[in-house]
Amino acid sequence: MKRIDIICPVFREEEAISSFHERLMDVLNCHGGDHRFRVRYVLDPSGDRTEAILKAIAEADERIELLVMSRRFGHQAALVAGIDCSEAEAVIMLDSDLQHPPELIPDLIRRWADGADIVQTLRQDPGEIHMLKRTTSRWFYRLFQKLGGVGLQVGAADYRLLSRRVVEIFRNEVREHNPFLRGLVGWVGFRVDYVPFVPAVRTQGQSKYRLSTLLNFALNGVCSFSKVPLRFCVGAGLILSVLSLIVGALQIAFYFTKTVDVPGWSSLFAAVIFIGGVQLFFLGVLGEYISLIFDEVKNRPRYIVSRHIGRVSGFDSAAVGDRHG
Repeated sequence: MKRIDIICPVFREEEAISSFHERLMDVLNCHGGDHRFRVRYVLDPSGDRTEAILKAIAEADERIELLVMSRRFGHQAALVAGIDCSEAEAVIMLDSDLQHPPELIPDLIRRWADGADIVQTLRQDPGEIHMLKRTTSRWFYRLFQKLGGVGLQVGAADYRLLSRRVVEIFRNEVREHNPFLRGLVGWVGFRVDYVPFVPAVRTQGQSKYRLSTLLNFALNGVCSFSKVPLRFCVGAGLILSVLSLIVGALQIAFYFTKTVDVPGWSSLFAAVIFIGGVQLFFLGVLGEYISLIFDEVKNRPRYIVSRHIGRVSGFDSAAVGDRHG
């Protein structure tokens, strides 16, 4: 029987985690004849009862493992931690807030059995989702497709299956400190199958993705895969230089021909403010890339595991962090 690991990042989900676990285990129990499943919850600590609930679940079922981070390292780091300690033939990752329906798991496994190395789900937003959120989401994916050079499909979610050889690539070769997994999964290549799904409306708990979190997530994704913003700065700088030369020449011509009265302070003030704003924008773009370089140079662990409950394969029981640096 082939072993499949289920990785579920968790943060402040005390209201929904029991319902999610029950639905997940119902699916796995019905599909467990040909496969051995191990569920690995990766928890960013919080002040609610999420850890206590998961601890009781893990102690009652040997198929359940719980990894608790030393602090909140974020959603992507939790997925990486789950991948790092997996020794299964395939890994399935999905969120534990019930918006990623566990009932899709058998379909993901069938497509993997048919030869797909990556089975990626595509979120189809229902009509209840606010139009602004749906529109900005589509814009991001289309922008990423144009700038990133990676086949990231519109609606690609962090709900996917990865075969063993793809997991090994992430464990041993792709070790970025600010991973954008949605883009990296498409970047590694291999055969990819797509499965659409409609996320359920939240009935328990609240989304942890604030506007600032989504903006940082999108910015990290674009800067991790594209040099276009830097080249845009170069192009815009050249255009502004040429325009300033043209405007300067025109002002000199108007001054000597007396055809137009050229005010001195107003045009100078407007030009200084405009150029200053453009320079600050360009410095911000450069700062984003430099910050990514800075994180890579420091080479700190991408996460630190404080404690675990259950049999966590591939992890030293003492402590740990990212064993690959």
